[in-house]
Amino acid sequence: MNRDVKKSEIDLMEYVGVVLKRKWVLAAFAGSLVLFTGIFSFLATPIYKATATLLIEEENSKILSIDETFGFQSRAPQDYRYFNTQMKLLKSKSLAENVARKMNLLSRPEFNPKAIPSGTLPPTQRTQGQPLSNSYSESAERLRLGIDVKPVRETRLVEVSFASPSPILASEIVNTLAEEFITFSVEKRFQTTQQASDFLGEQIANLRDELASKEREIQRYGQDKQILFLSESENTEVNKFANIYQAYNQALIDRVRAEASYREIKNLDVDSIPQVINNPVAQQLRSDYTRTKNEYDEKSKIFKPDYPEMIQLKARLDSMKNELRKAVAAAETEFQSAIRREESLKSLLEKQRLDVNKMNSNAILYNSLKVEVDTRRKLLNSLVERQNETVVSSKLGELKTSNINIIDRAEIPKKPVLPRKKLNLLLALLLGLSGGVGLCFLLEYLDNTVKGPEEVEKMTGLPSLGVVPFFSPEETNAKKGDSYSIEYGDDRPEGQKLKEADETPPSGTKKIELINHYHPKLSISEHYRTVRTSFLLSHASMPPRTIVFTSSLPQEGKTSTIVNIAVAFAQLQERVLLIECDLRKPRFHQIFNLTRTKGMSSYLTGRVSLKEAIQKTALENIWVLPCGPTPPNPAELLNSTKMKDMMAEVREVFDIVLIDTPPVLVVIDPIIVSSLADAVVLVVRAGKTARKPFLNAVAELKKSDAKIIGVIFNGVRTGTQGYYYGGYHHAYGSIYQSQDGEEHFETEASDS
Repeated sequence: MNRDVKKSEIDLMEYVGVVLKRKWVLAAFAGSLVLFTGIFSFLATPIYKATATLLIEEENSKILSIDETFGFQSRAPQDYRYFNTQMKLLKSKSLAENVARKMNLLSRPEFNPKAIPSGTLPPTQRTQGQPLSNSYSESAERLRLGIDVKPVRETRLVEVSFASPSPILASEIVNTLAEEFITFSVEKRFQTTQQASDFLGEQIANLRDELASKEREIQRYGQDKQILFLSESENTEVNKFANIYQAYNQALIDRVRAEASYREIKNLDVDSIPQVINNPVAQQLRSDYTRTKNEYDEKSKIFKPDYPEMIQLKARLDSMKNELRKAVAAAETEFQSAIRREESLKSLLEKQRLDVNKMNSNAILYNSLKVEVDTRRKLLNSLVERQNETVVSSKLGELKTSNINIIDRAEIPKKPVLPRKKLNLLLALLLGLSGGVGLCFLLEYLDNTVKGPEEVEKMTGLPSLGVVPFFSPEETNAKKGDSYSIEYGDDRPEGQKLKEADETPPSGTKKIELINHYHPKLSISEHYRTVRTSFLLSHASMPPRTIVFTSSLPQEGKTSTIVNIAVAFAQLQERVLLIECDLRKPRFHQIFNLTRTKGMSSYLTGRVSLKEAIQKTALENIWVLPCGPTPPNPAELLNSTKMKDMMAEVREVFDIVLIDTPPVLVVIDPIIVSSLADAVVLVVRAGKTARKPFLNAVAELKKSDAKIIGVIFNGVRTGTQGYYYGGYHHAYGSIYQSQDGEEHFETEASDS
């Protein structure tokens, strides 16, 4: 369990390391985004928002009556469907056109950018200072899209807002919209009442014409026949005829009412029953359906359709739709029944008329006409009374306060709502930081260089022999006050050799290759000794004695690594030989201030002996076989029999032989030399060596059966490369001096 916890901590530090390594990318991305957002926020046109509050109360769902007007009737339950409809109407195109026309928004550049000022038009095209175009459709659409309608929760209040660069225009638009909406709702509310009044007026006019005609007919008939009285028997038949005729006229009235009721609801749908309807069944059904539908809509936000309560509500809605269909069918049945009753009474009336005709036809006919006139007069009086009631209701409705009221008018806003500068900058900072972190990880993903030992082990199975951190000259200055800087190479003249007693380089030298010799107490020197210990522990029985150092590509610190490791072995009193097999770009003679007149090429060509070619350095226990004069055919010399004989000979004389070779992917020399050595070590420059060249180098060495024992990571920037060298398992050695002045070697394994 401890290992899992430790692994988790290492992973977290790796993520932190990825961000720290590219902290300037993060800072640049976040800073650029904040700067751009700040410029946009401070240069953007300020937007002002004006808001008005409306109270929308539910109106009664039938034609206005005097009882309703003076509050003698209880209110119906709140209709949320009606409330939602009103909010939709607030954003309707027709209402927006009314506002645009009333405010003449075509003259405003915000709503009509193409509007031409009236002063620039020719006199023949000017019309009261208005633009040439009279279409308000585009302006109304822009206005409609800018209107924001929000209900206040758990109330009947609605907030209507409009945003504009002009605070005055924003408040004027909102107030005008509220006023036009009240006018619009009043007109809509009494439209049905006016239609009913028109229908009754048409029926009354027709009935008056018929009544006048009948009265003239009975007057002419009485004068022509000179009818004075009727006998008692005739009076009985006439009364019977009058009763039938009265029943027939009542049936006629019932048929007219049934027809009107049927026509009113025959094409209705339960979702579109108007607020004002005369049919009490449809009115009650609408109220019940609206209430149930609102309950269903509210609970659908919480429950799924298959929830039992939702299924019950859906069944109730379907049942109400069926009830409407039943109500329509009942109205139709009643209408058809009224027609049949009227026809039946009409037939009976005709039969009774024949019976009466057997008597004094003149008197009976006179009385029948008189009854018909009286009946029609009663019908006329009934319709006139109903019309008068409708007209009075309409007049009262015009005087009645609207169910929509303005609670708070829109005031001119003093502060803009957009842009929100502080919020924009804060969001830009958060977005910039998150985006910058994401960009850091993206760059890390796109970075194809070898990151660390774990990655190498996963790709090739090769272990890590050690990690050499990136070294800064400030470290030596802090430790010993030296004034020289550290880098590859030596700028001293050739031939100026180090003396045996020299423990610090002269002023002006620039070298890292011998840092392990001049500053053995620095942490980087300890890491070279750790690599040395890895070599000693790489084989259980016999550690390798001839080791080839190479890399995949140039500039990976191979030469500086081999020199400092040679110093580390020399500190153990081992006789160390450095062989320079990089015959194209040699550097050992510069590092150790040796002569190039003789060396490897001189020996392989037979010009000097091996003893003459090997040169003693100023450092104790270190000998160097330098390149010598640059040969024209390095590969042929390295692949010669004499090279093999030389390797066998130096193994007998020296304890450790370290061989410096060129990069694997540049020339074939390291492939040749690796077959002659006990082991091969690959030097990898952290953050520089790409994966593909590294893998190709490993593949080339394995083709030649080279014994690759591991990888050395050079130039690791701890804390910024995304990994920490201290967390890998390695063995290290340390040099200490006993009281007798002799140096001793101590080996220790560590997981720290």
